[in-house]
Amino acid sequence: MAMIELESVTKRWGPTTGVDNVSFNVNSGSFAILLGPSGCGKSTTLRMIAGLEEVTEGRLRIGGDDVTDAPPSERALSMVFQSYALFPHLNVAENIVFGLKVRKVPAGERVKRLERVAEIVGLQEVLERKPGQLSGGQRQRVALARAIIAENDICLMDEPLSNLDAKLRHDMRVEIRALQQRLNMTVIYVTHDQAEAMSMGDKVILMRDGRIEQEGTPEELYERPMTTFAASFIGTPPMRLLDLVSGSGGMVAKGENSTNILELTDRPMKVGIRPEHITISDSRGLPAELVSADYLGSETMIDARIGGQPVLVRQPGQMKLNKPTKARLSWSGSDVHVFDAASGKRNDDLKAYDL
Repeated sequence: MAMIELESVTKRWGPTTGVDNVSFNVNSGSFAILLGPSGCGKSTTLRMIAGLEEVTEGRLRIGGDDVTDAPPSERALSMVFQSYALFPHLNVAENIVFGLKVRKVPAGERVKRLERVAEIVGLQEVLERKPGQLSGGQRQRVALARAIIAENDICLMDEPLSNLDAKLRHDMRVEIRALQQRLNMTVIYVTHDQAEAMSMGDKVILMRDGRIEQEGTPEELYERPMTTFAASFIGTPPMRLLDLVSGSGGMVAKGENSTNILELTDRPMKVGIRPEHITISDSRGLPAELVSADYLGSETMIDARIGGQPVLVRQPGQMKLNKPTKARLSWSGSDVHVFDAASGKRNDDLKAYDL
């Protein structure tokens, strides 16, 4: 069993709180993502799980055992760092088995494990090379191999792909996920890149200012964000939010009061619609201005304005826009995400209209 449990975990440095009352579980054999902007506490949380940071308050359990005060060596886990942390004077094979050698694993066993792990991560041809002779992707595989060879059930990864270019990041995402599933490891993976979070995680834990903002499957966070922060953080490109004010018989977009978007309430509200759920029309919907178009090959991203407020529209194929153009934007009420402007929390009680 390699289940990981955090119960009301807090980390303070003097008057500064880095992680504030965080609780979550990661099931054995699953892939969990700690996602959030820089400084949100995700790496500190990972380091507390690893035993590299002391827990100020709360409890931390691995496989049912309380390891809150246990040293890293007693937690039976491996870690992959952003910098790879390879020894430049050692070759690939020596880097991979270094931890086993420190633990005095017999030479025969080290060779056997090295052969198996090198095959798993595809490093058989470069075992004699030094890190300086490797590509970024190869160095990342060495770091992964060093984590795998320990044969721990848990692997912690702290932004391991941030130093790679976009194409290599995509390839390594696929490789890491396949590796985790093949070995049935429990993985906690820290990233600020939501593409990594959405494509790799069984569970995504979105953090903000040291607290958990929302957790769930990637689909749950994308399709049902519970706060304005989650709505505007999750998605590529992210959802833009419209400020609504009271109109005649309903809530209208601030700066554009011709059309009711939401049933009337006495509180200021915000709404968001994913770019792929907005349709450009000549005759129906909200009056808008199409400001610019970014052609991305399979689709075009349109930067539009409703009453001066920015929204994004995803159009399949190519759409040319030589100058700002008047148009109308429409959507289904079921695709509208409604939030209370003051609290930032989701509101499912108010009806959004089809436009």
